[in-house]
Amino acid sequence: MEENNNINNQNNSILNNDNNMNSMKEETNSNMEVSSNANIISSNLSNNSANNPTSDVVKDVTTSSIISGNNNNDNFKKSTSNTNYSSFEKNKSKKNKSNAGFGKLVLLPFACGILGAGIVVGTCFGIPSIRNNILSNSNIEEGMSQINTQQVSLLDYSGTSVGVAQKVLPSIVGISVSYSVNSIFYGSQGVAEAQGSGVIISEDGYILTNNHVVNSSTTSSFYELGEANKITVKLYNDDTEYEATIVGTDEQTDLAVIKIEKDGLTAAELGDSDSVQVGEFCMAIGNPLGLGITVTDGIVSAVNREVTDSDGNTYTAIQTNAAINSGNSGGALVNSQGQVIGINTLKVSGEDVEGVGFAIPINSTRDITDQLIEYNKVKRPYLGIGGIDITEDMAKQYNLTVGIYVKELENFSAAERAGIKVGDVIVEADGNPVENMDELNEIKNQKKIGDKITLTIWRNGKTENIDVTLQEQP
Repeated sequence: MEENNNINNQNNSILNNDNNMNSMKEETNSNMEVSSNANIISSNLSNNSANNPTSDVVKDVTTSSIISGNNNNDNFKKSTSNTNYSSFEKNKSKKNKSNAGFGKLVLLPFACGILGAGIVVGTCFGIPSIRNNILSNSNIEEGMSQINTQQVSLLDYSGTSVGVAQKVLPSIVGISVSYSVNSIFYGSQGVAEAQGSGVIISEDGYILTNNHVVNSSTTSSFYELGEANKITVKLYNDDTEYEATIVGTDEQTDLAVIKIEKDGLTAAELGDSDSVQVGEFCMAIGNPLGLGITVTDGIVSAVNREVTDSDGNTYTAIQTNAAINSGNSGGALVNSQGQVIGINTLKVSGEDVEGVGFAIPINSTRDITDQLIEYNKVKRPYLGIGGIDITEDMAKQYNLTVGIYVKELENFSAAERAGIKVGDVIVEADGNPVENMDELNEIKNQKKIGDKITLTIWRNGKTENIDVTLQEQP
């Protein structure tokens, strides 16, 4: 019995071993199949990745699927299949969005910008005024100096200066004047010389200059300087001394005309001083210090500047920083076109002064010049009164009214003939209030000899109008 039991036990053990072997075999086969399937799927995923590159998300999902596939082959296949599909669709959607965004954000605005620029440029060049301004601005950028080609051209500053000098220099002369000097202290006579400048205004020898150059009547505590007894002129690039005669002088405007006997001279071109602008390029040409014809340049510093000279004459002048020195008087102030815009007349000098010179506007010299040539003097309308300016304080103090107090009357003058009396106060001229002699003379000088001027006078506390027929100033 024991033997049979042992035999049975062995058989059972063998059977159990066979069962275990079969179980191990099945398990081994199952594992091998799973591993093989995983490797095949992994290989397929790798090939898919190579053929259709996707994001790192696909790579991470593939690895996770393989790990889970070791536990369950069916789940692995299902997960892998779903993951690859969803990842592919997601990346495809991103690619489409990226392409659409590039078109909207870059290509479309770029095309619109080009189209808009073309329309604007085409419109601008289609309108003449805009096209000319654009082309003008282009020339300015290229030249870096062109301001306004119709007025002042500084495209070539040096060339402008040279061109102006070459044009004007033949029309400028140097003037030498000899004066007789009476010594008050010693009671003797001598001779003094002075230098000045002039501008040729006609081909037959008429020259415009300053009155103080050729007609100086200066008196000091030691000497008296009389009228010029000899005047000589030197032309540009000509050392010949031409003797000149005085045609006419006008102390009030500080202008004079002299003449030399020579034809074929180069007359200066006269400009329009009323159009002169502050900041405009200008050149002063004359004979400073007797050195000979010299050119200096600068700009117009101011216009309509009221200045008074040492003799008490008041001028409305052009101010410039172009160097004007002794001897420049009577020379020319010219613009960038070589036109004379003023006659240099004086400068402000002093330790703290630099670059302040003045010129008589050429427009104000035209009538004076014509009269000096025709009449040898300037004919001006004349009232024949001497007056005192009455201010408000003086009016209160002397029980008068503001205006011009008539202090004296010239015998047989226009004012005396009209009925003006000493003691009258002139308060208006042609309906315009006047408070001083300068205002009265400004209105009077706008009239001609023989014209009438209506003066409103204050007399004994009452006002009345008196018409005065202007005479020629003696």
